[in-house]
Amino acid sequence: MPLILGIETSCDETAAAVYDTVNKKILSSYLFSQIELHKIFGGVVPEIASRSHLEKIDIIINQSLEEAKIALGDIDAVAVTSKPGLVGSLLIGLCFAKGIAWAGNKKLIAVDHLESHIFSAFLEDDGSANFEVLPFPHLCLSVSGGHTSFYKINKLGDFQSIGQTLDDAAGEAFDKIANLLGLGYPGGPLIEKLAKEANFEDFFNYPRGKKNKELNVSFSGLKTAVLYDLVKRGVFSLETGVIKSALTEELKKQVSSSLLVCIADIFERKLNLAFDLYPDFKGFSFVGGVSCNKYISERLKLVCEKRGRKFKNSPRKFSTDNAAMVALVGAYKFRNKQFSSMYLDVLD
Repeated sequence: MPLILGIETSCDETAAAVYDTVNKKILSSYLFSQIELHKIFGGVVPEIASRSHLEKIDIIINQSLEEAKIALGDIDAVAVTSKPGLVGSLLIGLCFAKGIAWAGNKKLIAVDHLESHIFSAFLEDDGSANFEVLPFPHLCLSVSGGHTSFYKINKLGDFQSIGQTLDDAAGEAFDKIANLLGLGYPGGPLIEKLAKEANFEDFFNYPRGKKNKELNVSFSGLKTAVLYDLVKRGVFSLETGVIKSALTEELKKQVSSSLLVCIADIFERKLNLAFDLYPDFKGFSFVGGVSCNKYISERLKLVCEKRGRKFKNSPRKFSTDNAAMVALVGAYKFRNKQFSSMYLDVLD
């Protein structure tokens, strides 16, 4: 029974998981989130992230092995995120994975973080893998604080980028604007909560970007538009960088709601465009941390229903960075004998 140990340390989550390739099921998945460590800074601090990974990785791996009721010697391969991500964080995971593989004479498998998010759509809530849930070819939209990309998924292991953000990722826009509003970090869930209280109404009609025949997106202009709108309202000072007392709870709700509706509109428009440009797409998957946003997810699901396309998003617990999706990619590569050497380096 080939068992794959997955390790994920690309940013601010230390995670490990075990995947059973015979029963096609995640046996365990443990994760330590560093949100509390970075909250005071309003975003991820790379040095703090690396140090935390070093402190937690051994504990997280052991917890994952214990839950799976196996010993380290029982695994057949170690799959580890090697790119993209924070270099210092990636190195912690890769060095541990190399050590385990070398000491136990196990196979080492390099995993692209973005590909693992694509694979997360094939996981169910109970940790089982279902590769029949989406037909090929299909479209995947992967959205988080670090990336926003559209992929054409031809088959398992065969994907190509057909659109991406030209600047800020959508999750990054949420975080930065939440910081402007004094909401805290991470910004996405906080903005969605306030937007819901405002009934997802569009109060300020923020710019949606140019209407064109490209799947690329841009969020820096949106972020700037919100900033200057707050300046115009006398809420924010560009000179001092300080929020003024005029920022009421009601205004926070209105800005949050307008922002969320705007971003959802952008994704909805691009999804319709993708189906027009690629009529052979049979389905759509929505993955990454932002896929946890119920409002955006429901908007995109409705588009798929109207266009007669299958919709699938990754389960909430497998949407943010996690090792279950890494182990799943590792299992696919193990079956296809796509192994890495001990000379593997981050970002290779």
